[in-house]
Amino acid sequence: MDVTMEAIIGFIPDADWTLQRFSRRYGMHCLGCPASCGESVKKACDICGTDPDMLVEKA
Repeated sequence: MDVTMEAIIGFIPDADWTLQRFSRRYGMHCLGCPASCGESVKKACDICGTDPDMLVEKA
């Protein structure tokens, strides 16, 4: 799965569990949150205070 700003954050673990561990390292604990099924990577990063460009680049 390509992680983009528009990707739904809740679907990332279904595609690649290693991305879940990576995102938690950067303060993103929302992957198991029910709201994550409707939030884009960009929106989730904005809420968590994480730089979305960095997250997409590192993923």
